[in-house]
Amino acid sequence: MSIERAIRIMAGSFVLVSLALGVEASPLFVSKHFLWFTAFVGANLLQSGFTRFCPAEKAMEKLGLRRDGGCR
Repeated sequence: MSIERAIRIMAGSFVLVSLALGVEASPLFVSKHFLWFTAFVGANLLQSGFTRFCPAEKAMEKLGLRRDGGCR
């Protein structure tokens, strides 16, 4: 699996889980404060789009994931 694909999967999973835990209508609701995590993930994706710096990308490189040549 490529780093780019792993980051998309990780970010999407974080958003869905934090929404499930933070929205009162969810059967998994814990606290509305989980929505701050959703905002954090979105802000990180936005800044990485402009700066091309992503901490998760650096961590995944150290774990041995490979870079992909582009979208498929």
